Amino acid sequence: MLSHGHMERKDFNAWLETLSSTFITLTDSQKNETLDHLISLSGAVQLRHLSNNLETLLKRDFLKLLPLELSFYLLKWLDPPTLLTCCLVCKQWNKVISACTEVWQEACRTLGWQIDDTIQDTLHWKRIYLKAVRRVKQLQDKEAFETSSLIGHSARVYALYYRDGLLCTGVSCDIASFNQGDRLICAAVFSTSAIQLVFGYWEIGSDDLSAKLWDVCTGQCIYGIQTHTCAAVKFDEQKLVTGSFDNTIACWDWSSGAKTQNFRGHTGAVFSVDYSDELDILVSGSADFTVKVWSLSTGICLNTLTEHTEWVTKVVLQVSQVESVMHNPGDYILLSADKYEIKVWPIGREINCKCLKTLAVSNDRSICLQPRLQFDGKHIVCASDLGLYQWDFASYDIVRVIRTPDSTNVSLLSLGEVFALLFDSRYLYIMDLRTEKLVGRWPLPAYRKSKRGSSFLAGETAWLNGLNGKNDSGLVFATSMPDHSIHLVLWKENG
Repeated sequence: MLSHGHMERKDFNAWLETLSSTFITLTDSQKNETLDHLISLSGAVQLRHLSNNLETLLKRDFLKLLPLELSFYLLKWLDPPTLLTCCLVCKQWNKVISACTEVWQEACRTLGWQIDDTIQDTLHWKRIYLKAVRRVKQLQDKEAFETSSLIGHSARVYALYYRDGLLCTGVSCDIASFNQGDRLICAAVFSTSAIQLVFGYWEIGSDDLSAKLWDVCTGQCIYGIQTHTCAAVKFDEQKLVTGSFDNTIACWDWSSGAKTQNFRGHTGAVFSVDYSDELDILVSGSADFTVKVWSLSTGICLNTLTEHTEWVTKVVLQVSQVESVMHNPGDYILLSADKYEIKVWPIGREINCKCLKTLAVSNDRSICLQPRLQFDGKHIVCASDLGLYQWDFASYDIVRVIRTPDSTNVSLLSLGEVFALLFDSRYLYIMDLRTEKLVGRWPLPAYRKSKRGSSFLAGETAWLNGLNGKNDSGLVFATSMPDHSIHLVLWKENG
C-alpha cells in the first residue's frame, strides 16, 4: 500500500522481485530500452548514484583481486615509467607496485646500477631506481659534476697518481716536445723541478723541490718534504716512489721525509714505476727502451728487459686472476708498453724471465697505442687511434674493440664492467659499454695533453662497474693546466 507517496518495505520487495523476474526474461534490446526509460525518469540523486557505481561495476581492480605473486608477474611486463604512473592510482596500487622488488631491481640494472640482493626492504629498490633516474638525467644534462682548481704550483704539473682518495702530483717541464735524441739532457733540463703529494689530501709542489700535503676540504697545506724532479709517482701509507727525468728512481719515507732508497741504472728518463711489497720488487719503464726489475729494499737491479724498441711509457705489476698454458691464478705478471706494443712478462721471486707474449693492434706498427694501459688480472685494455682494445688474459685473444667517436682524438681514462670514462680536448665522456653509446659528457677547459706523460687521470673508478647510490662521489677526473693549476672534476653531492 502507498502511504504519503511511499511504498512499504515488504510491498517494495515484492514489487522489485516481480520486476526483476520480468526484466531477466527480456531481450538485450528490451533491457536497454527499459534502462533508458528508467534513466529518463530519474532525478539528480539517482543519476549521481548511477555514476558512482558504474565504474566499480565495469572496472575490476586486479591488483586487489589477484594473488600477490600473480600481480607481480603481470607488473613485470610494464616499463618503469608506466609503473610510476600506476603508483598514482591509489594507495593500494602504490603499496603493491613499490613492493615488487624484482621489477625495480631489473630497472636499476638497466640504468647501470649495482644490485645488492641481501637488502630485504621492499621499498628500497623503488627509491634507488628514482635516484638512478635522477643521476642518469644529470649525466645527460651536464649537471652531475662540479669543478674546482688546486692553485699553488709555480711550474707545470707533469705526473699525477690517484689512489683511495689520495692524489700525488709531480711538477716538471713538459717533455712531449723532446725527441729521443734529447733524452741525455733530461737531468740538466729538469734538475730544478718539484714533486708534490697528497695523503688523504691534495698535494701541491713548487720549484723549491718540496712535497706538500694539502687538505682537500680547506685547501690548507699541512705537510711538506723535500724530493727530486719527477716524471712518475706511486705511493702508499708509508712511502712514496718517484721516477725521475734525471734517470733515477727514489723511495721516500713520509714520516721523516728522508730518501730511503736510490735506484740508479737507467740511461733515460723513467716514465713509469710500480712495485710489490710482497715480492720486494720494483719495476720501471724508461726512455732508454728498457724495463728494469729492482729489489725494493736494497735498490739492486735484478734484471734488465731489453726487447722494447721504443720508449717504455707504462709498466703494470699485477696478480693473474685466470689460468692459461703460460701462467696460473696468483702468479705475478708484469706488463710493459711502448708506442706500438704491449709485452707480457712472468715475474716473481726469480730474477730471470722471458717475454710470454707481445700484443699489438697492427702487424706493421702503423697504429700507435695510447699510454693508458689497464690490467685487472683478467683483461688487458689499451686505447689506440682505432678505438679501445680489450684482450682476454687467458687466451690473449682480442675479445672487444670499441669504436669511439672521432677515435683519433678520444683517449681512454678508465674502463669498467658497465661504464667507460673517456676524454678529448673538449669533453669528458661517459660511455655505456653495454650499448657502446655515450650517455653523458662534461665540458673541459682548454689544456694540453702530453703524449707520453700522465698529466691527466681518472679519480674514483668503482662506479664504472655500476653505480650503487654511494660510489657516485669524490674525484672523477684531474688534469694539469698551462697556468700550473690542477683542474678537478668531482661528483656533485646530493645527486
